[in-house]
Amino acid sequence: MATTAEQPRERFTNFTPYEMKKGEEYMSADMLQHFKDLLLQWKQELMEEVDRTMHHMQEDAANYADPSDRATQEEEFSLELRTRDRERKLIKKIDQTIDRIDKDDYGFCDQCGVEIGIRRLEARPTATLCIDCKTLAEIRERQTGI
Repeated sequence: MATTAEQPRERFTNFTPYEMKKGEEYMSADMLQHFKDLLLQWKQELMEEVDRTMHHMQEDAANYADPSDRATQEEEFSLELRTRDRERKLIKKIDQTIDRIDKDDYGFCDQCGVEIGIRRLEARPTATLCIDCKTLAEIRERQTGI
């Protein structure tokens, strides 16, 4: 029995990097729309994965006589459900980020207020901290274990 569970996608599959126009202001209307479209596409991909998992679990659910086969199937389903739970949390974060875009509060660090940067946001569109603040937060986390 092959395991179909996979880690949640931290990236979307198809997007064109944003190219700033000469003289364009950071987080212009076009740029905000680019990130909103990116987030909506990512959310759609995650939702499709949820649907595939539901169909897979409904279609492949079997009552195996062999305890090993049953245990393997239960473990597979458990992994898939954990993955979908992480994706559910990611979808919530995507929705919060879209809300920030709609409120014109996107692209700036929550701690220091500087620009997060287009390439960082394309790598992680739900980022709320600039790379410096995120690095410091990770160092603190490692030191305190919190």
